[in-house]
Amino acid sequence: MIFRIDRRTGTSVYVQLVQQVRQAIRMGRLAPGDRLPTAREVSERTGINPNTVLKAYRELEVAGLVEPRQGSGTFVRRDLAPLPDHTEALRRELADWVTRALAAGLDISDMQALIVEAAAGTAPTLEDAHHVD
Repeated sequence: MIFRIDRRTGTSVYVQLVQQVRQAIRMGRLAPGDRLPTAREVSERTGINPNTVLKAYRELEVAGLVEPRQGSGTFVRRDLAPLPDHTEALRRELADWVTRALAAGLDISDMQALIVEAAAGTAPTLEDAHHVD
């Protein structure tokens, strides 16, 4: 597993690590029994403090997703509900949307904000745009 840390997002590094492991488990890139990189390996590759990695791994352990094995490392303990098979078309549409958003100058934080707003049902609709008080 390769971690990608973005210090510009405002999201703490350990939260980014937790989110990336959860995402990898949900998407099936990590399965029960898979070994996570050691804190030292992650630290050397990303330049983050090993204690930050350990904090993320502890949070994943408390959530029941991973388990440390003395002298062996940290292993995925269980998987998360996978996405339904029919989501592949949605994934392709989302990839197209991300490409357009990047071309329009949006960054990841902008895209996340738009997705959260749309998912929460608070995004303005065409009807709202034409509504005059």
